[in-house]
Amino acid sequence: MGHGGNVLEELMTDHREVEEIFGRMEAMTRGQELRDLVDAVTIELVRHSVAEEEYLYPAVRKHVEGGDRLADKEIADHGRVEKLLKQLEKTDADDPRMMITLQQLMDEVTAHVQDEENNLFPMLRQACSSEALDELGDKVRRAKAMAPTRPHPSAPDTPPANKLLAPGAGLVDRARDFVTGRGKS
Repeated sequence: MGHGGNVLEELMTDHREVEEIFGRMEAMTRGQELRDLVDAVTIELVRHSVAEEEYLYPAVRKHVEGGDRLADKEIADHGRVEKLLKQLEKTDADDPRMMITLQQLMDEVTAHVQDEENNLFPMLRQACSSEALDELGDKVRRAKAMAPTRPHPSAPDTPPANKLLAPGAGLVDRARDFVTGRGKS
């Protein structure tokens, strides 16, 4: 992750990457390769969500009419996704519940992406200058680089607490990933 461009281009590229991983998952039913893909999509979704919560949604609250309601809805979507990711983290790849939970995750993320791209992003594009969107893109890229890589459903999801705690959780997660080799395939 970290593609360049304004915040909307950055986040839409993330969305396409997650959709590509989902497509690969749908062809599998079990095994280590599925576990590796679950880990990869978890890492991408957690980083993406943390960055949106730190920078995108505060911008929506500030610049978009009805932004508080919109941001609250998107954060609630993230909460549901994070709980599903936590379930997947604890589920063995050969457990039949894995595919059921994966389908729930894919449905939830797909609906969230469609809502953002069809509603939220056009409103933000209308409300902000291209310079502001570029600046937000830079902030989102920096946040993703420092973000956790594992779900933390009880962690704060709004500023300022999320901006203070996410980098520390991210450091611990990346250290765990390094030691275990998670996310390397």
